Amino acid sequence: MKSVAIVCADNLTTNRQAADGLIAEKLFQPIKIGGLELSNRIAMAPMSRYFCADGTPHEKVSAYYSRRALNQVGLIITEATYIGHPTAPSYEGVPYFAGEAALAGWAKVRAAVHAAGGKIMPQLWHTGSFRNSAMAPQPGVPGVGPSENLNAFTGHPEPTKAMTDNDIIEVIEAYAEAAEAAQRLGFDGVEIHGAHGYLIDEFLWATSNRRADRYGGNRRERTRFAVEVIEAMRSRVGPDFPISFRYSQWKQQDYKAVLGETPGELAEVLEPLVDAGVSIMHCSTRRMWEPGFAAENDMTLAGWTKKITGLPVIAVGGVGLDRPGLNAAEVAPLDVIEKPLARNEFDVLAVGRALLADPAWAMKVKQGRSDEGVGYSKEQLKSLF
Repeated sequence: MKSVAIVCADNLTTNRQAADGLIAEKLFQPIKIGGLELSNRIAMAPMSRYFCADGTPHEKVSAYYSRRALNQVGLIITEATYIGHPTAPSYEGVPYFAGEAALAGWAKVRAAVHAAGGKIMPQLWHTGSFRNSAMAPQPGVPGVGPSENLNAFTGHPEPTKAMTDNDIIEVIEAYAEAAEAAQRLGFDGVEIHGAHGYLIDEFLWATSNRRADRYGGNRRERTRFAVEVIEAMRSRVGPDFPISFRYSQWKQQDYKAVLGETPGELAEVLEPLVDAGVSIMHCSTRRMWEPGFAAENDMTLAGWTKKITGLPVIAVGGVGLDRPGLNAAEVAPLDVIEKPLARNEFDVLAVGRALLADPAWAMKVKQGRSDEGVGYSKEQLKSLF
């Protein structure tokens, strides 16, 4: 009986390795999405690292990103970067994508990634109600959001100021300036952080957007701020420069929150973004293989996003990590993406903590050595490697 069990286990291992090989073959085919020509379908997901004490990326940041590009990551999406508005920052150590010194640093990062054979786009960020008013460059400036917020949503001790029309105009301009800078510096596109309960997502979410003017209302009406950000960026960079938009159903303030309970409701949010000029949708979920709307079918949220928008989609959420906990120090197989990949529910797979833990993760997957990967642990957040 023992020998039979061993044979069966060996067969299962062989079958799993064969399946992972087919998945890897598909992932490492060149692809063109939203104006980007990529060597493969692996992206590095944006992950805040907090190693830029003065807001300027340095040599270790260049090495960090270029190391992943050298190891076959086709697209690098940088950690979230602050746009050039005094209300944008909330956390120390986050780089800016504004100002002479920060942009000079990012130019070096871009050059290093290109030299390593990768493509790169910065993610542009305004933290909204998460702002700590002690933060530079203007201490004392409060956090802002679509509506006054006494922090029932953020857990921060400071209240949030409702944005005036002038505030909105200034922030939109800061987004546009950042996009223009990215294009000028030779980046391959830009991503808008419209997810996880930060400023743009606060406008999209009914719980945090209680405005009675043109920036509030129903789902389509609540997209107006995001739409105007996209349109302003498009006016600066032209029709062909790739603009990715990252969105999520869940919020840091509420993991059970949704923008749409049904595909039809989600379409009311996503369709205006497409009309405004987004070229790529980046669908952020905690486990990308799970059904987007279980009452409908088992299609992932990335699949629904692609069906609704007709745009290429980047999928992200837990791939490469232990599935039950998503934090365990073990490397998971690729079987979770087998079905959505076969059904063409996404175009590019973004990988976060697995790539943070192991710069060579993509290369190991390509070479059938994923079992040699380094598991993720929180200790790895203490260094930039």
